Amino acid sequence: MNPWLVILIAGLMETGWALGLKYSDGFSKPIPSVLTVIGALASFYLLSIAMKDIPVGTAYAVWVGIGAVGTAIAAVYLFGEPVSAMRVAGIGLIIAGIAALKFA
Repeated sequence: MNPWLVILIAGLMETGWALGLKYSDGFSKPIPSVLTVIGALASFYLLSIAMKDIPVGTAYAVWVGIGAVGTAIAAVYLFGEPVSAMRVAGIGLIIAGIAALKFA
């Protein structure tokens, strides 16, 4: 499988488990907690698979970037977090950084 597709899926799963941390309410809710742990383990596993072909620094940065952008965007819709020009600019810079690493 294409390692960039694997890292994309891993990053999206990172978004899922990051959001799961909120839903788990400090790991006090069993179902969200279990799903969060499973999502984190799956995300880490896919990251390790992608790192077979992508340099570790690039893979990790892209994984974190996808997770950060995905979580920030989802939090606006799911939790009503505010949208500001500075937040949008920050997300744009993260996306630019991910693209730069992909094409470097």
